[in-house]
Amino acid sequence: MLGTIAAQVALSILIFERTGSPLLSALVLACSFLPYAVGGILLSSIADRFPARRVLVICDVLSAACIALMLVPGLPVGALLGLLLGTGVIAPIFTGARSASLAHLLPADLFPAGRSLLRAISQLTVLTGFAVGAAAVAAVGAPWLLAVDVVTFLVSALLIGFGTPYSPAGERGRSTVRDSWSGLRHLFAHPRLRPLILLTWVAPAFSSVPDGLAVAYSAQTGAAPAAAGALFTGYAAGTVLGELVVARFAPSVRRRLVVPLLLASQLPAIAFLAEPSVPVAAVLLAVAGSGYAFNQAIDPMILDAADPAYRGRLFTVQTSGLMAIQGVSIALAGVVGTYLKPSLTIAAAGVLGTVVVLAIARQALDRTTSGAVTSRPG
Repeated sequence: MLGTIAAQVALSILIFERTGSPLLSALVLACSFLPYAVGGILLSSIADRFPARRVLVICDVLSAACIALMLVPGLPVGALLGLLLGTGVIAPIFTGARSASLAHLLPADLFPAGRSLLRAISQLTVLTGFAVGAAAVAAVGAPWLLAVDVVTFLVSALLIGFGTPYSPAGERGRSTVRDSWSGLRHLFAHPRLRPLILLTWVAPAFSSVPDGLAVAYSAQTGAAPAAAGALFTGYAAGTVLGELVVARFAPSVRRRLVVPLLLASQLPAIAFLAEPSVPVAAVLLAVAGSGYAFNQAIDPMILDAADPAYRGRLFTVQTSGLMAIQGVSIALAGVVGTYLKPSLTIAAAGVLGTVVVLAIARQALDRTTSGAVTSRPG
């Protein structure tokens, strides 16, 4: 994760140095997020059709190859972005297979803690990756940092290949794409799974709106644009803290905390109506980030409701949808923010997010409870 984020920084700087175009430089992040939808929808069945360890190693090797090709001297910018798109298509397959492999590697009671740890690592990577990447580019240059990223993928492949046990493959259909579509239909036709998956998408979609408007909000308060970094850091730090604290609670306590944590993820945004200073806003976003730990109660519900044969596809689709909906929500926030004050846009997202999330949570928790009751023998 650290190597990937550092590489995004390196590639963004490299493209800007070659072209002087802010748009082409910004496309680096777009090309990192958009392919998640393609990989998640069309290729999700790969995570179920083959042994997880093999899928993870091959994904790492292919990603290393894409980054290595970026080092070819004089490669056109279009080719660089195309290779980045390739790594973006591979990423959700890797993430889905990794989550599915946790179900084999960990007992059911530790599965939520395992996914929580990965989310915490991801947020810590966000906190450090961009700073490390920018500093490393300044120190050694973008090409050397891309070369280091190749090494990180290969080291990851070795660690997974020699450090994790074999897990069996699922049944194979006639076509990877057809299997992926059938898995997608199965997941969203399932009355217990559908609201649970939607909940894991919608809550962060609304709470990520302040990220999209961080720079604009900093300017609104009269602070320097660089102060927006405090807002990004606040949300990420709160997420890590929430994951670590909630992981120590018993499963029954986590279940009772679902609604309070969901409210914590949405309500702080409403306070932006008062146009708080950047330090106060960072604290509010830290509280919102801590609410993301609601997933620790939702993950075991998803695992319990899902057919084991569809787990790889489920987690691939879940990750892909999350990335895609966050990208869309941030883009929409930018559009709305051109007509309304950033503070009003953020507060509106908080109000709407609270209403929508509570409605989906009620449906998800009611159906989960109902399913648990009807499944008891006798």
